[in-house]
Amino acid sequence: MLPIDSYDLDSELSVVDRHEYGGEYDAFTFGSWSGHVLANGSGADSDTAFRPHDGRLTLTELGRQLPGIMSLVTDNFPLDRLQWVRIFSLRDGIILPHVDFLEFAEPGTRLQIPLRTSEESLHSENEFVYHIRRGEVWKIHTTDPHAARSSSGTARLSLCLDFSDAEEPIAIRNDIPATEPIRIMDRPDPTEAELEELIGSGGNMTPETMRADFRRFAELHFERRAHITAAFDWYLAAVRRTENPDMVATAQAFRTYCIEKRVDGEAFDW
Repeated sequence: MLPIDSYDLDSELSVVDRHEYGGEYDAFTFGSWSGHVLANGSGADSDTAFRPHDGRLTLTELGRQLPGIMSLVTDNFPLDRLQWVRIFSLRDGIILPHVDFLEFAEPGTRLQIPLRTSEESLHSENEFVYHIRRGEVWKIHTTDPHAARSSSGTARLSLCLDFSDAEEPIAIRNDIPATEPIRIMDRPDPTEAELEELIGSGGNMTPETMRADFRRFAELHFERRAHITAAFDWYLAAVRRTENPDMVATAQAFRTYCIEKRVDGEAFDW
C-alpha cells in the first residue's frame, strides 16, 4: 500500500478525465478505455505506443500538468529503471484477455496502482478474478493472460508504471501496511445451459458482428469460474456454428494475436 491519502489528487484526476486519447490499443477494448502518458522516452504526448527504450524518462505535457501524481511516483519508486508512466482509464468497458510484451524480446516489470476505483472494477489473471483497492500496488504478470472490467459509469483510473528488467524486484519506499487482505472474487461454475446459450449464439454471427460478439465471451469469465483463455475456446466453438471457414480462421487468428504471437505495430484486421 502507498500512503495515497497524503496526496491531494482529485483535481488532477479531473484533468485526466478531460484528456484526449488517440486510440492506440482499441483492438483490445470495448466500452470506454483510454491510456494517458505522463512520462516516456520522448516526452511527446503523441508517443503512446509502449516500447522499451534506453533513454531518460521524460515528462510529457500531461505529466507536467499532474505534479501530485508524479510526486506519488518519484517519492515512492526508484527512477533508474522506470521507462513509462501512464494512467489507464476504464469506464463501462472491458479490456479483452491478452498477453503483453509479445512484440518484444525482453519483458519488463509492470506495476499498477488504482488512483480512483470502485467495487465494479475488476482485474483477472489466468483463472483468478480480483479487485485492486485504491493505493494498493500490484505487480501485473503481463506475460500471463489477463484482462480487466469496470461496469461503473465513473472511470476507474489506474497508475501504470513500466520498468525495465522482469527479474529484479522493485524497491518501494514509504509503503504502509495493508489494512485488508487481498480480494479474490468467488464465482460459480458456468452451467451447461449457460455455455450452450453462449456458444449457440454463434449461429447468428456474421463477419460484420464478429468483433462486437466477442465481448459476451470475455464478460462471462468475470462472472463464472473459468480460465481466462476459455473465452477464446467458447468463441471459436460458437463461430464454428456458422460453418463459415473464413470466420473460423478469423477467430483463430484473433486468439493468436491476443495471447500467442504478434509483432510490434501489428494491427488486427477483422
